[in-house]
Amino acid sequence: MSVFLIGALVLLVLAAVLLWPRDRAPRAADADDPNLGWYRQRRDELADQDPVLMEEARLRLLEDGTGGTNAATDTPDVRSTRWPGLLLVAVVIISVPLIYQQTGSLEDVLIHDALGQLTPEDSEEARDALVARIEARSRDREDNLQYLGLLGRLYMAAEDYAGARDSFGRLAVLAPEDPQALALAAQARFLAAGRVLDQQAQLFAEQALALDPQQRTALGLLGMASFEAGAYSAAVTYWGRLQAMETPDSPGYRMLEDVLTLARERAGIPAPEVAGSAPAAVDGPRIAVDLRLAEGLSADPQATVYVFARRAGTGGMPVAVRRLSAGQLPMSFELRDADAMAGQKLSEAGPVTVTAQLSRNGQPGAANARFLGQSDPVEASASAAVSIELRETSAES
Repeated sequence: MSVFLIGALVLLVLAAVLLWPRDRAPRAADADDPNLGWYRQRRDELADQDPVLMEEARLRLLEDGTGGTNAATDTPDVRSTRWPGLLLVAVVIISVPLIYQQTGSLEDVLIHDALGQLTPEDSEEARDALVARIEARSRDREDNLQYLGLLGRLYMAAEDYAGARDSFGRLAVLAPEDPQALALAAQARFLAAGRVLDQQAQLFAEQALALDPQQRTALGLLGMASFEAGAYSAAVTYWGRLQAMETPDSPGYRMLEDVLTLARERAGIPAPEVAGSAPAAVDGPRIAVDLRLAEGLSADPQATVYVFARRAGTGGMPVAVRRLSAGQLPMSFELRDADAMAGQKLSEAGPVTVTAQLSRNGQPGAANARFLGQSDPVEASASAAVSIELRETSAES
């Protein structure tokens, strides 16, 4: 803030110096001008004679370039030339801060500084005043995503779930391709509704998982909502996917293990086999997928590959999702009910189309895909299998 004020002051002073008019010195050479001296002598000689001769002497002086009969009248009024410059300096001094106030980010800088100085010891009034200030700034800049996200987090911290629902809801509308924004919007709606997952909240969460199958907030929310609604099998699915991203024996892993154990007990699902034991049975409906790059193609081993199963002919939300890395290709794996989303079952979805995308930027979606591949419709069964070859996107269009 102080740097901005100092810089603005320096610029204004420089503008004043550059624009201030310089005084023009009077023509000092007039006193030594021989033509002017001759004119004055001739004027004295002809003072009592014919005025015509006097006028001829004056015209001769003009022809010789002196510029007039009175040097004082040829020198411009210096004071009269100052006013345009002074007016311009005044306009600069007044308009710069006014324009910056309306179009610049001075208020953004002040809010950033206030946030940086906020401490747990600050009074509730000070916090409310800062929130009100951010609200006003957000209204001035309705499409500013950072303010919407900041307001949503502040509301959540204050347990103002209705305010968080509105802020995150608008953020999700403005950024529909941001899985984190969608997940936060779903979470805020869930809490604002008294821990009830309404249709819009579920849609937000499902969209977040469609964009990022490992979106932690969405997985945790859907697991919690499923458990509280008595859908224990779905809760096991969501929390199991979330636990798979945790480091074994970490606090998060152990916490999820506790809730998973309870959900399995209520759903009547046996505990999984411990490490080193025989693998679980693989019977039941599934789709075996053989995925590879087309011949001659290569990709960054760290590039993200998304595999989606959607109901054939609908193009809607995925029924099941799997996320891989290009370094794992070629690869064979199976899509099962455990990969299903939002409590759906791949085994009950009927014919589905399996699509694979190698992402350019880590985000799903055909617009972000470098390579694409798609299967014919297939229905999950004990023998269902597809082979998908990823090709250049231009070849798919």
